[in-house]
This record gives sequence, C-alpha cells and structure tokens, in this order.
Amino acid sequence: MRSLAPAFIITVGALFVLFMVISDSNVLEAIGGRTNDVGSVNGVDISYVEFQNAIERQREARKQQTGEDIPEDQWEQFREQVWDALVTQKLLEREIDKMNITVSDQEIEDAILGNDPPAFLKQNFMDSLGNFDRNMYEQAIFDPQNKQILLQAEEWVRQTKLNEKLQSLLLASITVSDDEVKRKFNGQSVFVNAKYALFSTQLVPDTLLQVSEEELREYYENNSDQFKVDEQRKLKFVLFKNQPSKADSQLIYKNLENVKNSFQKDTADFSYYAEIYSDFPYSRDTLNPSFFTLEAVDALRNANKGNIIGPISSLQGYALYRFIDVLSGGEKFVRASHILINDEGDDEKNLTEANRIYQELLNGADFGETAKQHSNDPGSGKLGGDLGWFGKGTMVKEFEEACLNADVGEIVPPLKTTFGYHIIKVYNQFSGVFVVEKIVNAIKQSATTLDANYNAANDFSYLAEKNGFEKEAELIGYEIQETPVFNEKSVSIPGIGTNKRLLLFAFENGLGDVSDVFKTPTGFVVTQISEVLPEGLQSFEDVKTRVQQQVINEKRFEWARNLAENISSRVNGNLDMIPTLDPRIQVQLTGRFNSESNIPGVGQDFSFINTAQSLDKGEVSEPVKGVRGYYVISVVEKTEFDSSAFSIQKSTIRNNLLQERKNTFVNNWLTTLKEEADIVDNRHIFYGY
Repeated sequence: MRSLAPAFIITVGALFVLFMVISDSNVLEAIGGRTNDVGSVNGVDISYVEFQNAIERQREARKQQTGEDIPEDQWEQFREQVWDALVTQKLLEREIDKMNITVSDQEIEDAILGNDPPAFLKQNFMDSLGNFDRNMYEQAIFDPQNKQILLQAEEWVRQTKLNEKLQSLLLASITVSDDEVKRKFNGQSVFVNAKYALFSTQLVPDTLLQVSEEELREYYENNSDQFKVDEQRKLKFVLFKNQPSKADSQLIYKNLENVKNSFQKDTADFSYYAEIYSDFPYSRDTLNPSFFTLEAVDALRNANKGNIIGPISSLQGYALYRFIDVLSGGEKFVRASHILINDEGDDEKNLTEANRIYQELLNGADFGETAKQHSNDPGSGKLGGDLGWFGKGTMVKEFEEACLNADVGEIVPPLKTTFGYHIIKVYNQFSGVFVVEKIVNAIKQSATTLDANYNAANDFSYLAEKNGFEKEAELIGYEIQETPVFNEKSVSIPGIGTNKRLLLFAFENGLGDVSDVFKTPTGFVVTQISEVLPEGLQSFEDVKTRVQQQVINEKRFEWARNLAENISSRVNGNLDMIPTLDPRIQVQLTGRFNSESNIPGVGQDFSFINTAQSLDKGEVSEPVKGVRGYYVISVVEKTEFDSSAFSIQKSTIRNNLLQERKNTFVNNWLTTLKEEADIVDNRHIFYGY
C-alpha cells in the first residue's frame, strides 16, 4: 500500500486556508485557552487564532506557488486579502444556512471515488504521458496512514459543493439571448467605414452661453438628486515620512567600503563579490553617461582600467564600480542645465523676461543660483537647472539640437519649445560608453529609523491631544496638511492613502478629535478631524459653479443639435454639401472599425460606433449625440454578416457573455452582502497602526 506523496499532502494542505482553521480555535477553547477576537461577521466571531492560521496557510500556499515568502512591504496588503476572503466565506456560509443547502456524505464519496475525481487529488497520480493511475490513487485513498489528509480533502470537497450549489441557485435565472449573441458577433466581426460630420459643442458662440441666476436655480431644483451627499469629513494631518536616515546612508557606505577593502586583499573575481553583496544580479555592462550620477561619470572618465571606484552615489543608492574600459566615439552626450520661463502671462512677456535673465547671465550672474530663483521647471529648478547627462531622443527636438550643437561653457539664448522659453548652459560633452562591473546597494530605511519615526509620531499624537494639534505642530516645526472632503465609502483618503482604521476613526469621532498613529503607504500619520459635513443636499452656493458648468454644457449640446438638425435637413443625405453651408464643419472618413476600435478623431464614442454599425451601406443617420457634440453619419462600406462564422463562434460567444454576466452578478451580490452585513474589524489591536 502506498502513502500519499509529500507533494500531494502539500497541495491539499495549501487549499485549506479558510474552513479548516475553525477547528484549530475550537481545540484551543476546549483545553481552556482564551481566544481573542479580531472581528466578527453578523455576530459570528473570528478569533485571532482562526485568522492567524488562515494567514499562515495562505502564506504556505503562496510559497508553494511562487517559491517565495511574502515581502515585508506587502504584509499589510496580504493580511487584507486574507481578511477579505475570510469575511466572504463567513457571509457565504450564512447564505448557505439560510437557503438550507446541504451536501450528503454520499455526494462526497461519489466525488472522490467517482470516474472523475477532483483535479487537486488526481494531479499527483498522473504518469509522464498524462494518464491517470486509478489503482495507485485508490491505494492512497484507502491507506490508513492518509486518514487525516483524506478527512481534510473530504471537507474541501464538501465546502466546494456547498458553494457550487449556492452559485447554481443564484445564477439559475441568468441567460443570454440569441439577439445578444448576434450583436456581440456583429460588433467584433462586422467592420464599417463611415463618413461623418461633427457639429462640435466648441463651435457655439460665447454670446449664447450667458446664463441667468434664475436658470441656475431652476436647474439646481430640478436636479437636486445630483447634489445630495453622504456625510463627509476633512482631516488635518502631520505626515512622518518613512525614508532612510543619514545614519542608514552612512551604514550602506561603510559596508561597501568594507567590501572594497576585502576585495582588494582577495584573489577572487569581482563577480564573486557582486553575487554576494550586490542587490542586483551580477552583469558586465556597457553604459552611456545617462546611467550614472554626475559624480560617477567624472570618476569613470578619470579612471584607469581595473580601478575600483567608490563607494560612490548611484541612481539606485551607493555603488562600487570596477572600471574595465571606455569605448570612445559613437553617440554624443551632454551635461546641461536650463532655466524655463513660462508663467509671465503671455508669450511676449515670457520672451522679455527670458531675454532679461539671459543678459544677467552674460554679465556674470551664477547660472545655478539664477535657475533656483527664476526657473519654472519644478524638477530641475531647485537643482540649479541641472538636467544631468543625456543624449539624442531624450528631450524635445529643438531643445536637444541646441544642447548637442552648443560648445562647452556656452549659454544658449532663449529658445522656444512647447514648454516655454529655455536658457541653456552646456557644462560638458562626451562621446563614448563605459564598460563596468558593479556592486550596488540601495539605501533603505533601517528598523531603528522606522522605530524612531513611529516614536516621533506617537509623541506628537500624545502632545497634540494634550496641548492642541496646531499649537504643538507649530512648536515642534511640523508641517500641517489638510485633506479634501471625503466620505465613508472612499477607498482611500485623499492626500493620505488607504487605511480602513483611519477611515473608521474619521467617522466615529467628532470635530477636533486627535487620532493615534496610523500607518500609510508613505509613513506614519497623526490626524485631527477638521471639518464635519452632515449628509443631505449641498447648498446652491456651494455647487453654483458646478451647476453653471452643467447648464452651459446643456446649452452647448442644444445649440449643436439644432445646428445639426438644420443643416442635415438641407443636404438630402449628401454629407459633402455640409461644408458649403457651414465651412466650420468638415466631413471626415473614419477608416474601417468595429465595436472595439478607437476611431481617429472620434475615439471610443459608443453612441457613434453603435449608430454606425446599425446603419446599412449608403444609409445616413439622424443627428446623434456623442461625447464631443452631434454627429451625422453615412456608411460608405460595411462587411457582410458571415453566417458560417457565426454558427462556428456562436457557442463560444454565448459562453463568454454568460460568464461575464455571472461574474458581474456575483461581484455585485457579494458587494451588497458586505454593505448590509455587520462587520466588526479589530485587527489593529493585534497588528498595530
């Protein structure tokens, strides 16, 4: 008799993420242990043990699938996924009970011993040709040594069948009609080439867009549902950003110094050290200057073959480079800086200001300091205009050509591009590439720095609660930021990020309350509720600008429709006559498209596409409202309906549509279950932040 193979045991064990953990917590209670609850679903408790076991089992399943453990920075997201799955399972179990759905022992036996056992059981008893070894499978099933794993397999089959029966009941009424299948086939396989005229909303004269207070109020009152809002909050917050400290940086630098010293005393190849100490796999690279920091390029240009350069700053952190060679010639690279002027009000004023600054630079003003004071480029301006090293194809054409054609040290007069006016200074040129080996260490935040950051946030939370949020922030020198308004259904809090517990804090507490420390994607945050907005109808004054935009938009479309109706009625289906009646309106050809196409000049405007596909060749549409205005469409070419292809694809199309519809139904059903459920989440007590 053969025991179940280890691979089989691992495969089955990986599937028991949710339902097997319940028994573990019951055992703990039976022996007198105390369980703490991380939450509950409709009054059904989820113990810490149950949740933690679910995490560990899912973690093991992932290890088996990927060969890797959960990265540290993904643990929060991973726990969230397991929690969501566990909550979903609890909700499904409740629905199964409500519908009196059961699975008998005979059904489970038939599934395991039937002609087609579950795939997760069969897969470990397939030979090299993919044939199922029935004898070996049954030997394993009836082997007493496998009793425990078989009980788990039976439980998995039971749970699967319960879910299948629930799904069958839920989805029994979902169907796809023959007409829907045919429309889908037509949309994918029937191609149309159409001629069209766009009566754009942008053509309406501004004089026709004046709206009165009375019109605005009438729209507001007739469309009040648009301006109803749920309860909302605003938060003031101080962010304690997680980033490496100076000490973290120094530690990486010191470690690489030690690596360098060890290598220089050793006879081992550089690749050996790179494989051990680098954050990236070893490689010998041929790289242009844009792949290095300014400091590294200068060092490499002055190095001798075989030199070890560094530790030195790299684009990823700190690096040791073993300089092998420089290959001269080829593409030209420059190191340049620029000053961008584009916010003086108009083009003429921008040019005047650029010329003024240019003269200052010719008279001896420091380029870097001038860039910091005057450049409108938010990225390079604070760096003194420095753009680093770059070659052809990196910048816009005019800028690139000016840099590559300038001499070293030259200050190029104001040059206009789509971004504004640029004053350029070229600091260096180089034609060649470096051949290097490297050891690179990213500068990461240490556990010590993380703890210090959390402690600073925790101290501020305590003092802000005691002495006042704004007062304490000002005293210590912390920057206070404020979120826009958000509601309880928000996926994330604007400006802060995703944190369900912080969202709960915002809506379970009152104006002025100060929070504990919360973890965000970028660090730690301490918040104060700065505004509480009750649910209800927004006031007219609060939404007046929005109402005005909507009223004007309606006027634009009304004007475009009237123009389209007027002109189309006068051309008797001949679209080519339209420009003679109104030269602003041009007639265009779409080229061949189907329902999934992005049409040049139109985009994926489904009103346009659906109308065009519904027309016969030579037929002209009535004015059709689209995203940009009203269209009049005439079909020039249309492929014939292929009944043979439809017969072949009909079943597949129906199944795909049915599956899409079922997925949508189930997702919506689960969303509704969760919204209506009483879900208590106390995970923060056990996992912090």
